[in-house]
Amino acid sequence: MSKKTQPPVELVGIRNIAISGRIGTGKSTLAEHLAENLRWDLLDGGKIFRELSKNLGISIIEKTKIPDDLDIKFEERVKQIFINESHHVVQSHLAGYVAQGISGVYKILVVCENDEGEDKQSVRIDRLMNRDLLSAEQAKYELHKREEEHLIKFRKLYASSDPEWIYWDRKYFDLVVNTFRLNQKEALGFVLSHLPVK
Repeated sequence: MSKKTQPPVELVGIRNIAISGRIGTGKSTLAEHLAENLRWDLLDGGKIFRELSKNLGISIIEKTKIPDDLDIKFEERVKQIFINESHHVVQSHLAGYVAQGISGVYKILVVCENDEGEDKQSVRIDRLMNRDLLSAEQAKYELHKREEEHLIKFRKLYASSDPEWIYWDRKYFDLVVNTFRLNQKEALGFVLSHLPVK
């Protein structure tokens, strides 16, 4: 039986998985590998919004220029997947937040932090450079600008403009994966070791 025709892996008490994290933490890579390993469908919010930005003639950096209703419709679609469907790995900045209070969704936060819990921004910038073939200066600007725009938009739409609110707050998640010391294979193995396979 080929991999494509094999049934999806069943997990005890888990119908869908949400993966979130800051830019450059490795969440897209983890989501892709996890979906492949479980033979689940993958919804990559980053890819969707990159394509959307391109179609609208907006830079991916300019999140606040994307009409609010498009963000709201996307998050509502994600919510409906979590409520009504199964065998999906959804990767987006707000996936973990959107999944709050929905049963059967396992919420994973991907971080890149040192042993003191400090965000390793330099590593995230380096990953952005390698992924998007940017200079160090471009990658640093993009990371800062995109995260700033995300927080402006998301705080307005979902947090009553609370200046302290962050979508990567650990309280929203079941598992935290730190990719600072874990490579792609190790990060996947760490997650799989925490999933209750039937």
